[in-house]
Amino acid sequence: MTAPRNRNNLTIIGGGFAGLTAAIVAAEAGAQVTVHESHDALGGRARTAEGTYRTNEGPHALYNGGPHWAWLKQRDLIGPLAQLPPIEGTRLRLHHQGRLRRTPPLAMLKLLRRKPEQAPVDEDFMTWATREAGEEGARAAAHYMAVATFHHDPGSLSARFLQERLRRATKLPPEAHYPRGGWATIIDRMASFAWNLGVRVETLSRIDDVGALSTATEGPVIIATSLPAARQLLKDDSLHWDSARTTLIDLALTSRRGDLFVVSDLDRTGWIERFTTQDHTLAPAGQELIQAQIPLSPDESKTDGAARADHLLDLGFPGWRERLMWRRDAVSNGRTGALDLPGTTWRDRPAIDRGDGVYLAGDQVAAPGLLSEVSFNSALKAVTLALTSTRLDLKSA
Repeated sequence: MTAPRNRNNLTIIGGGFAGLTAAIVAAEAGAQVTVHESHDALGGRARTAEGTYRTNEGPHALYNGGPHWAWLKQRDLIGPLAQLPPIEGTRLRLHHQGRLRRTPPLAMLKLLRRKPEQAPVDEDFMTWATREAGEEGARAAAHYMAVATFHHDPGSLSARFLQERLRRATKLPPEAHYPRGGWATIIDRMASFAWNLGVRVETLSRIDDVGALSTATEGPVIIATSLPAARQLLKDDSLHWDSARTTLIDLALTSRRGDLFVVSDLDRTGWIERFTTQDHTLAPAGQELIQAQIPLSPDESKTDGAARADHLLDLGFPGWRERLMWRRDAVSNGRTGALDLPGTTWRDRPAIDRGDGVYLAGDQVAAPGLLSEVSFNSALKAVTLALTSTRLDLKSA
């Protein structure tokens, strides 16, 4: 008979949004929780850079249509939100047919009336949407969804997967909200909340052997890291799922009246957003913080992505080079969340329960939701499975 798990001990590897969610849920259920974070600060991809410019790892927004919004709000973890500009004053522009436009193609609007349930799982979005609205509308809608997929060819993804995200990303009033001061403000509140619940947090604590850790603690382990990191940690080559590769660009410009809020590329894929439109705390007075993500195809380089971003900046922010105060370019590879290909849904992704008291949480595992909601939902499921299984073990011992 295997030794029973100690239901009072739960170890979490990874102190990002998923890890902190799991820690709070488990501690509220009475477990003794330890979080191991390999970096010197919590947050993972939800970290906000300290310093002159408070940047996130790519454009970040908190959507209020998912269960994590209510959960965070109930615990007063969201904090102040940046005030979104009025819809008519947002100055959102769409790059379509070589120039900036105020409105999308009419055929694209036709797709917004289609419920996600009407889109098939086993067909790619471009094929289905072309039948529904014509090629121009389908292509524009697919490229617009680079904002929620970071993928260079969103039209190749499952029609159901992309249509669900299209409906939510274009909803009015908008679901997207912005924590004032960046996502780190939410992470800081979550960390303080966890600490008050008795959660032990160890930073600069890298775990290399999950088996030894599980034996030592006699309790279940939740791995709340990126999927590539979990694959390496568990030495499990089956832990694969499609994600995206994108150029991330942060830049600061001197302020100028009339700058746009958002430029979305409908001719290819790409998104540029002026985050200081709604939150002036992210950059010094008199400066604007702009963040861009330009999805890269397998044969494109960071330089290619930067060149495409520069072209959109030329269109949307005339004279930006003369106003440039700071710039940083990077590439994010496989760290942009799960992407479901035709014939797959979230249920086909790597399972949360890995056996032997080990569970996964993160944005590429078998849980529903949009972007960070996958991390949240998988964290809740992982804790439920971990605490339930340990209690069953104790009863059968």
